Amino acid sequence: MASAERGLRASELECVRGLRRLFQGLSFSVGPGDMLWVLGANGSGKTSLLRLLCGLARPESGVVSWNGRDVRQSRDAFNADLLYAGHAPAIKDDLTALENLRFGLAQSGITATQARAQTALTQFGLDASGGVMARALSQGQRRRVGLARLALAASKPLWILDEPFTALDREATQLVQTHLEAQLQRGGSVVFTSHQEVDFGATRVTRLALAA
Repeated sequence: MASAERGLRASELECVRGLRRLFQGLSFSVGPGDMLWVLGANGSGKTSLLRLLCGLARPESGVVSWNGRDVRQSRDAFNADLLYAGHAPAIKDDLTALENLRFGLAQSGITATQARAQTALTQFGLDASGGVMARALSQGQRRRVGLARLALAASKPLWILDEPFTALDREATQLVQTHLEAQLQRGGSVVFTSHQEVDFGATRVTRLALAA
């Protein structure tokens, strides 16, 4: 992968949850145009690793850096470059699908007009659901609302996504793949977890397997 000074780098990470050490001595880098696929059984620490990479949790030891700077010491600059999507879609039941998308984008520092947000929802098969309250959406539709941010996040050079393919049909899975590949083509970086086998064809993907 790319050099240590460009992109995301994990150096000798150790993660402990309760009395259990999930991993230790974990090092890797994800540079411009790189994709890292984190695999492992339930409980192996995939989500914990992503939270460390995003600076949402503190490692027992080790450092996570972005463009050569510790992410915990350059929080604002790092957040400006990061799009993070957790395993559970951050959807508010008392907002419509369209309002949820625009709110999620705003939390990521992305401003989108109502028209652009609606276009993103349409891309993800939600053209008739923009005005529907989130409480009335299916689990798959709620996932699509959260993932529709990918259509408007080209300005974010680093995407970290936890199980982006969960609860998606084949068409939506292919659409997410297309956005991930476009992110790499414009020089962005992607880290994601998935328990599903996804075929990225000729796209360069490095796999990182965490032991159970």
